[in-house]
Amino acid sequence: MGKILYGDSGVEIVFDDRDMAHLQLVIGAKLRRRESFFFSWKDDPSVGDGRSSIWIDAAIPLYFKYFGSKQPTINREWLELLTLSANSAQGMQFMDEPHGNSDPNKQKS
Repeated sequence: MGKILYGDSGVEIVFDDRDMAHLQLVIGAKLRRRESFFFSWKDDPSVGDGRSSIWIDAAIPLYFKYFGSKQPTINREWLELLTLSANSAQGMQFMDEPHGNSDPNKQKS
């Protein structure tokens, strides 16, 4: 499990390394184009089982800290779905990887 550190707020968002690699690619592409957006996800039951959202903007530093050292293979279909979501009026909604396309080397937590 890795985490995204959001600005200097102390907010740490925990994701599987594979999920985070895909998020980093989509977020990075949007920020390179100077496009700000909301990013939302469903919270883990251990932190209340609700939903959270943050505003992603080039002025807010993000730090992606990966637990593992191996780079996962990238699922282009998943990237496209996340990008479409990020381009929507609601902003990017985290979604699980499409069934049947997961990395065979991915370890379940």
